Amino acid sequence: MNLATLKVSVDAHVATVTLNRPEVRNAFNETVIEELTGAFRALATNDDVRVIVLAAEGVAFCAGADLNWMQKMAGYSDAENRADAMTLAVMLSTIYRCPKPVIARVQGDTYAGGVGLAAVADIVVAVDTAHFCLSEAKLGLMPATIGPYVIRALGESASRRYFLTAERFTAATAQRHGLVHEVVRAEALDSTVQVLAKALADNSPNAVKECKRLVQDFASRDIDDAAIADTAERIAKIRASDEGREGVRSFLEKRAPSWREAS
Repeated sequence: MNLATLKVSVDAHVATVTLNRPEVRNAFNETVIEELTGAFRALATNDDVRVIVLAAEGVAFCAGADLNWMQKMAGYSDAENRADAMTLAVMLSTIYRCPKPVIARVQGDTYAGGVGLAAVADIVVAVDTAHFCLSEAKLGLMPATIGPYVIRALGESASRRYFLTAERFTAATAQRHGLVHEVVRAEALDSTVQVLAKALADNSPNAVKECKRLVQDFASRDIDDAAIADTAERIAKIRASDEGREGVRSFLEKRAPSWREAS
């Protein structure tokens, strides 16, 4: 990939997508949005990739929108503003719906749209010194495109507070509310991410994909007769899949499954 704002690498089934604009605290503009969307679409169909780590260079994970980009948007027409907002919404959806599990490696402060990037990841590991802030209300704006993901991750009650106050909160507070899964010291960040990435890569790729889809499909779904029938259909289908059969067979034969031997 020929990229201006990202670095992408793949090693041992783990892809790392790194925001590479440290001079502006990894704030995103139209180029970042386009490149993130393209990178995740490409990795989603790369059979060698089983896990994606979303990382960043410099002292901040992501400061949200680039100020120069925001200034340019101020002169947009209504139609241009809508189209521009949709590109951000599509980027977030692309990462959230990526069939590969995504780990956010949060090494520093995360503001506004950056909180959205963390919220669309499946697992978030943050350093204990990181702060989070949904700062949009201070600028007369609102966290609209990131809102659905942040509300699911942070919870309704905490979202009401932090959307409205635009105050900073710590990684420990983010963990307490569910936005962050692991809070670690800086020296333990990479090893923690590596352990999680290996655990994901060692599991059945198809099962991981279907487990992720199951959670997303049922997170806010009523448990009615249709939902019960859907779950029965899903387990029946995965039992009959190649990896499902191989997983059970390898367990009974007390050996590693074929996907792990190839990892």
